Formats: sequence, structure tokens, C-alpha cells
Amino acid sequence: MTTHSPYPPGDATAARANDTRRVSNWLNGAIKTQFRTIEGLSIRYAESAARDDHALLLCPWPESLFAFEPTWLRLAECAHLVAVDLPGFGHSQRSDALLSVRAMGEFVLRLADAFGLENPHVVGPDIGTGALLFAAATQPGRLRSLVVGSGASAFPLELGSPLKEWVEAPDLDEFRRIDPRQIVARVLTSIERYALPDFVREDYLSAYAGDRFVESMRYVRTYPTELAVLRDVLPRVETPVQIIAGGRDSAVPPVNAEFLDARLLKPKLDIIDAGHFVWEDAADAYAALVTSWWRGGYATAGSIAAG
Repeated sequence: MTTHSPYPPGDATAARANDTRRVSNWLNGAIKTQFRTIEGLSIRYAESAARDDHALLLCPWPESLFAFEPTWLRLAECAHLVAVDLPGFGHSQRSDALLSVRAMGEFVLRLADAFGLENPHVVGPDIGTGALLFAAATQPGRLRSLVVGSGASAFPLELGSPLKEWVEAPDLDEFRRIDPRQIVARVLTSIERYALPDFVREDYLSAYAGDRFVESMRYVRTYPTELAVLRDVLPRVETPVQIIAGGRDSAVPPVNAEFLDARLLKPKLDIIDAGHFVWEDAADAYAALVTSWWRGGYATAGSIAAG
């Protein structure tokens, strides 16, 4: 298994920062980050106070677990939260073997085991969507419910810009010539309403420094093969699935959410008046949907359709 440090080679400053900043206490932030080693990888995570129920939160791309900053306190009222930067994303160490949708789904199951989360709810917007659906299909009943959306899931592919260009480019050479901070900064201009705190913006930008952004692209470039398999798996997913999508998402059009809604056994679809970054731009609505789902909505998902 090939693994990679989350910091550029020879970056002694970053390495020292990683050693001394094992717990990050952002002055005005609700999320306090830590690192732990899982399967030989340095994984960044954050945890809330203990509750009876558990929820695992997976970072979107090209962001980090700080994407949950605007919803953290409300979600933490309902469940013990463990938010994670997936390997190769945010500030967690990369493993080339995990840069595919199915492999990441299998890792998510092992991640839940590593944190001792028994039958947790799992929230995985964006890149987490396909991974969570594969995970639920692999071990039925292991995950109590899923919250997904804003992630490619339809096959044949239904992608918008810039994701379509990233997936379909013949190779990654052209992207290696571009400053990754410029690429991420350009993507973040799609955040329409949320005033991104400076420390969160810097966290996103620094997360994909060096070759980290280009290498993370390998994950979405598996969509043409992985989503073809996922299409056939969806009707066997028994786990309740809340799908939340932005109605004006130009990167991952809402047809992806509708594709899931039409094929899953226990879906609930909500399309919000927002763009791609619905968890930030429509944080109040997003938190309300997730907490309502956790408080019992998941238990009745699919019952109307079944009746």
C-alpha cells in the first residue's frame, strides 16, 4: 500500500506544525481537530461530546471537516459526532489504494470500527455519496442511516463544470502546471451565501497544497467505472438514505439525487434552493433536515412508497 504524507516533501515547517498541533483550538471555531493513526495513516478528525447516538461525518472535496463548522453545534445536540478528513482529502494522509469509490466505502466501515461507533448515522456529502452507498451495500445493517447528496451518482454520468472536465481529461498533466491554491480558490467562489471564515478558507487551501489536489482528483476519475457498478448495487441498499441536494448545483446537477431517489429502497429526497455547497450556503436547512432525520425520520423512510 502506497501512502503519502499530507505535507509536501521536505516541508519541515509543515511537519513541525503537524507534530505540535495535535489538537487545533481555533479561537472562534466550534470544531477542535486531532490526529490519530488508523491503518498506518495519519487521519485528522474532530469529536463532540458524548451522546446516546453516534454520527460519523465525512469531509466533502475540495474542503475538509471544517465544512461542518456552520452546522456542528446543532448536529452535536442530537448525536456524538466524529468528523473525519478522508485519506487523501482535507489534512489526512493519502493512500493510493483508497482513491476509488468502492475502496473508500470499505475504509469507512473500518473507520467506524476504529472509532468504536456502533450502528452510527453517517453523513457524507459530495465525494462521500458513492462511498457510503457501497459501504451500506457491503455490510447491511452496519450503518443506521446515511445522509448523502451533492455527489456524482448517476450512470451514465451527469456532471457539470468543472467536475466534468476533471473526470474526462485525458491525463492530469495540465492540472499539475496550475497552482492548486488557485484551483481550490476558484471552486470556493461557488459558495454563494456563507461567509467563509478566514481560518476555514486557509484550511481548505492548505489541505490541497503541493500535489495533494491533483492526486485527490484520481478519486473522481474512477467515476466512469465505479458508478456503473454502483448503479446495479443501489436496489440492494437496505439502509435508509436521506438525499440532500442543491437545486442550482452546476457541478453535480440534481438529476444525480433524483437518480438515487428512483432506485434506493428507503430514500428521502430534499432539494434545497442552493448551489453545490448546500451544507454551508443553506446550513440552517441542512441541519434541520439532518437532525429531523436522526430523530426518527430515517425509521419511516420508504414507508410511503412501500404502501
